[in-house]
Amino acid sequence: MIDDTFQAWRLDDGRQTLVLATRRARLPEVVYWGAPLPADEDLPTLAEASILDVTGGMLDENPDLSICPEAIRTFPGQPGLILRDTDGTPLLPKFCFDGAEQDETSLTLYYTDQDAMLHYKARFETDRHSRIITTSATLEADRPVHLHWLSAPVIPAPQLSDEMIDLTGRWCGEFQLAKTPWTAGMRYRENRTGRTGHEHFPGLLVPCRGATNTQGQAYAFHYGWSGGHKMIAEELPDGRRQIQFGHASRMEVEPSTRFETAPLYITYSDDGLNGCAVSFQRHLRDRILTPANDRPRPVHYNCWEAVYFDHKLDILKDIATRAADLGAERFVLDDGWFGQRDDDTTSLSDWEVDPRKYPEGLGPLIDHVHALDMSFGIWFEPEMINPDSNIHRAHPDWALGSEDQTLGRQQKALNMALPEVRDFIYDRMAAILSKYPIDYIKWDHNRVLPMPDANQTRGSYALIDRLRVDFPAVEIESCASGGGRIDFGIMKRTQRVWLSDSNDALERLRIQHNAALFLPMVVTGSHVGPRHCHTSGRNLDISFRAWVAAQRHMGFEMDPRELTQEEERVLREITGWWKHNRDWMSRADILRLDSADPAVIAEQQLSEDGQKFVVFAGKADTSTQIAPRPLGLTRLDAKALYRITLMNRISAPNLSRGQPVLKEETIDVSGAYLMNRGLTLPWSFPETMWVIEGERL
Repeated sequence: MIDDTFQAWRLDDGRQTLVLATRRARLPEVVYWGAPLPADEDLPTLAEASILDVTGGMLDENPDLSICPEAIRTFPGQPGLILRDTDGTPLLPKFCFDGAEQDETSLTLYYTDQDAMLHYKARFETDRHSRIITTSATLEADRPVHLHWLSAPVIPAPQLSDEMIDLTGRWCGEFQLAKTPWTAGMRYRENRTGRTGHEHFPGLLVPCRGATNTQGQAYAFHYGWSGGHKMIAEELPDGRRQIQFGHASRMEVEPSTRFETAPLYITYSDDGLNGCAVSFQRHLRDRILTPANDRPRPVHYNCWEAVYFDHKLDILKDIATRAADLGAERFVLDDGWFGQRDDDTTSLSDWEVDPRKYPEGLGPLIDHVHALDMSFGIWFEPEMINPDSNIHRAHPDWALGSEDQTLGRQQKALNMALPEVRDFIYDRMAAILSKYPIDYIKWDHNRVLPMPDANQTRGSYALIDRLRVDFPAVEIESCASGGGRIDFGIMKRTQRVWLSDSNDALERLRIQHNAALFLPMVVTGSHVGPRHCHTSGRNLDISFRAWVAAQRHMGFEMDPRELTQEEERVLREITGWWKHNRDWMSRADILRLDSADPAVIAEQQLSEDGQKFVVFAGKADTSTQIAPRPLGLTRLDAKALYRITLMNRISAPNLSRGQPVLKEETIDVSGAYLMNRGLTLPWSFPETMWVIEGERL
């Protein structure tokens, strides 16, 4: 007799409920995920009520859309596991219940295929602070097997959604939103470049019909892995939808007895995309980051776009002095300090100070920087090697990939799976970090890998983990030609990301706006670039450049010798404003605003206690209408009064000829007014920013 008895489990975090259920001891399905259910909800009844009808042209029963859909159970879509035995024979597992462990915040389910001698484990963990559910899957075998694909626990997508939003991009154009309508079939995204990539950020947003930044229901996913991933968003013939995330297929090049996915972070929101964004921001900031110190975020200066490879000690000292006078608190020496590094064709992996440029070592520059009350950071690209380097000549076998591979930025990648390679890099980096008082590393990764290999990512993680243990006070920034390696896996080991190699404030405005769907202010580096942007050729006003940088972890990356006295004054003023506000802003929620004017890209940073906020309203283009449209705010107390001040009212141009009240004075208005009608701002040119402070009275 077939046992049709349901087993069911639920997880709650106060904002969302996740219910899993199964019968016949099979792998469970997610039968409910969304707004909180009553505590006394009868789960077996709920599970039974979720069973779909069948009709002509269908099987007599719909195959389970389980947390790991099994091909052997006639599942019509993409399976959650693709596996071969030691001898290459395809395996079609059929898992049966083997146990469960549950406490107040977590659930672990165990399943076994006795015939194939395989064991599957799925774990779910809730967090009432961030409202993130963290999931992962593990597969074990009693002998080495070949893995082609293992998805993290599979989650159904909502039916009341017309489109999905994932993130693509390019060098100097990261975090672009790609919208794809739901249709029968599959949205298949796979990153096989061996790193997270500009092109394939491992995230997905699924808004329900009518959802915006500030209202409506939405679901979101992020896969916390730095080595390339695969995403499947599939609508089955019966209309059900599934979301799968895992390592890129065939990433495990060797057979093994154990495989594990990276964490898949998921969340549900009932107040638009912002609810998802705030969950990711808080979870990364408060649950994943491991800070190197408890100091406030320092104003950052990086010398790259000032000198590139042309390092001269007297010029660098002069630049450092000027940067400190402008308000910088950290000086970072970028590429060009080591080996014979006069351009990007040579010396990667020869991590020894260039005696031509620094005959007395780095000490004189560091002493000068410290005398200016700035800390000192340095650039490394540890996982890379130039063919024109001493180490490549001595160990060509240390390079990953074939001898005749296509180079990227004149370089190859080191094989990070080799312990001797990791030991060598560690020794060279540790020698520099031990000799000099360095508290910051800009860790770069400037090319894609010649082939995907999960061992490469695990090796890089191991090297960073080892350095973090031995040099815990050294902060690390993840950079990969800008935003090419940003994910919660690398952020578990680092404290900052270089969001983009573009210091064009207009492009940064959009990149930062979209990246806030996942990243908080404290990790997001943003610098005031040169007047004439080196990557776009655009000339932008110092005020706009500085305010865009002040939206995130502020820094400078230009030659300060180019600044006029007026530009210096503006930069000091805005830097001072950022320093005054950085403590509360570092814990603020970044909320994307729904702008009635598509030319305005606006956000509201709301303090943790809700007592203050700042609105940045950037003008990215010429508006279609002549007068500014009201800008509605969000997440305020409707009954409270707020004092509103336009911080940079003196920036109003001559063509702003009227007298809107914010140009002349502060106003006290209700949260209801600010959310339902919104702020009326003065007219402005494109490529400018209004900055509005709000304080609850």
